[in-house]
Amino acid sequence: MRKWFAPLLIVASIAFSVAVYARLPDRMPVHWGLHGEVDRYGSRAEGAFLWPGLMLVVWMLLRFLPRIDPRRANYAKFAETYDLVVNSLVALFAVMHVALVGIALGWPISMGRLVPALVGLQFVIFGNALPRARPNWWFGIRTPWTLSNDRVWMRTHRLGGYLLAGAGVVLLVAAAFPSVWTFALGVASALSAVFGSLIYSYFAWKQETSQ
Repeated sequence: MRKWFAPLLIVASIAFSVAVYARLPDRMPVHWGLHGEVDRYGSRAEGAFLWPGLMLVVWMLLRFLPRIDPRRANYAKFAETYDLVVNSLVALFAVMHVALVGIALGWPISMGRLVPALVGLQFVIFGNALPRARPNWWFGIRTPWTLSNDRVWMRTHRLGGYLLAGAGVVLLVAAAFPSVWTFALGVASALSAVFGSLIYSYFAWKQETSQ
């Protein structure tokens, strides 16, 4: 079932757009600024089918990349985790799509609150998935040190998982704050997780190779 979850979401998103297409305005909001205000409008077709198109492209790409990975055999060791990552990312896009169309239909949705909450939730999911990932060239914390040493990979992804999940919790909480604070806290927590993981991977490599 997990293999079919994302394709079913894509089909459901397209079906939703088709069902409400006649009720959508000719110009729809398609992008929001940092303060939650609409800063770009698009055509009805763009608003109705942009996100489903992105969902399809992302899903196909994430299914294709492991096939050309030199370490593709490792994907079998964390297949359920990789499927979770793919499905959760497509689900995020699906929620964004429904929200965008819903706003065009007059639904009371605040993108300034929804987007940081969704990204925070995605960070939490990714953070929990990272420690289960096995060395590969497409998914995870890919530095020269993690890719050259499997123990460094495992140690870095364990710490990186905690850092990314923590950043996700910060974003979930920050979604209730004024938009300027939400953006600042989101960027600060995400950068801390990224650079903390990168720096740790180097020191873990130094430790492993000096033994």
